Order: sequence, then C-alpha cells, then structure tokens
Amino acid sequence: MDGYEFGRLTYLVLLGVAVTIWFIAEHRQSLGKSLRMAIAWGMIFLGVIAAVGLWGDIRDDVAPRQSVAAEGVIEVPRSFDGHYHLTLRMNGTPVDFIVDTGATDVVLSQQDAARIGIDPESLAFTGRALTANGTVSTARARVEEVALGPIVDRNLPVSVNGGEMDGSLLGMSYLQRFERLEISDGVLVLER
Repeated sequence: MDGYEFGRLTYLVLLGVAVTIWFIAEHRQSLGKSLRMAIAWGMIFLGVIAAVGLWGDIRDDVAPRQSVAAEGVIEVPRSFDGHYHLTLRMNGTPVDFIVDTGATDVVLSQQDAARIGIDPESLAFTGRALTANGTVSTARARVEEVALGPIVDRNLPVSVNGGEMDGSLLGMSYLQRFERLEISDGVLVLER
C-alpha cells in the first residue's frame, strides 16, 4: 500500500467514525430502533448489490428466452413487455429482434446492420416504409446466413431503416418461411 492509498483509507476510516459518532449522538434516545432501521437498509443495499452481480446468472430464469423444443420447433415465451423476442445469428453475429407480424420485411437498425457487416453508409435509402411513427426511408440488403437455433437460411433479403430505431424487427419475410406460426398460452411456436 503506497502513501496515497494509505491516505485515502485513513480518510474513509475517519469519515466512517465521524458518521457513526453523529448517528449515535443523534439517536441516543431510540438507539435500538435506529440500529434496526440501519441494519434493514444495509440488507436492502446488499440485496441490490447481489442482484446486480448475479443478473447474468439468473437472467434466463427471470426473463426466459427462446428454446428448441424439438427438431425444427422453436418456442419463444412472451416477454414482460408483451412482445416476443428472438435472437438470430446473422453472418455469425447474434442480433436481437422483436417479432412483428405486422412488418412485411425483416427490418434492421443501422447499428445491427453494421454489426453484421452491412455498411449503412454505402446503402441507397430509396425505399419508403409506413410505420406507427410516420414514413421512414429504407434500403434493401441481403444477409448471407441467418440461423435460428439449428435452422439455417441463406441469402435473406432485409431492409435497413434509415431513421432512428431502438432495435430490429423480425417481419413476415422471414416468419413466412415456417410451416407453422402459432401463439398459444403466451408462447410463440415456430415450426419448420
């Protein structure tokens, strides 16, 4: 421990002692009740720290994702936001989608397009799409390989959104490749 770290530690210890002395002096009439309250808040703080630290391990239990139920069958539970979310590997890169049966095409945000190797700067945004937020410009592109679990498609046409978009949409140009698309009891089932 060098001099700088020792000085910081000394400062924190003195600050902790000062806060403790103030706490005892301020609450000496009801010290037991105040200590119980301080312990309760400390436990809440530790619980939040533990939840944040463990989120990567418990995320799939709290917010379940897609799973392969059988050969050629993908099951997707409805998310807490009411949507169905799928992760496809596009050109080897995972891309998160919201399933949108009202969208004609697979629509990539410019950020997702760039991540999979499509340069938005080189695209001609000559198309138009009507959205809930108005008309946006789009550009056509193709994705060489798209994988959803064991299901692999090649040469998928996509649209890249010319405007701001939080995520990408999985529309009917991909979903129609499945023989069965069913929503039952909060689960989207895709079967090929």
